[in-house]
Amino acid sequence: MIEFLEWLAATPLSSGLRRSALVYMAVNAAHILSIGLLIGAILPLDLRLMGLFGSLPLSVLGPFLSRAAAVGLVGAVITGFALFSVKPIEYAGNPAFLAKLGLLVLGILNAAVVHAQAAWRRVVSGSAPAFSLRLQAGFSAAVWISTLLAGRWIGFV
Repeated sequence: MIEFLEWLAATPLSSGLRRSALVYMAVNAAHILSIGLLIGAILPLDLRLMGLFGSLPLSVLGPFLSRAAAVGLVGAVITGFALFSVKPIEYAGNPAFLAKLGLLVLGILNAAVVHAQAAWRRVVSGSAPAFSLRLQAGFSAAVWISTLLAGRWIGFV
């Protein structure tokens, strides 16, 4: 593993980010924007699935917000990997970074399970969310907020 991390630190991507404050700033800003899109889409969807904002139809909100969250997730992963490449050995030993990765995987797995369920298909067809889907939405909100906090914690550990 250490060989991979050393190789990653020596790549042109990593070198370019370390050499150019402007490029690093742009990638960092894109990472923050992507996280904003992810959290800004998933939390309203989770809240709606939990029963808030009942006048807004899940048949319209559900597909739109889940796709927006997916776009944010892809952007956050790509830009996050680029930022990780700058100090991969340091980040790999950071407990906050490792917590963030674990929570990220948990959030992705939860989203995959939700979208694979018949309860999700019923919701986007206009039915009320099942109790199990409401619970998963609460879990999702907790996981994504925790992921965000873990990400902020990285710089303080």
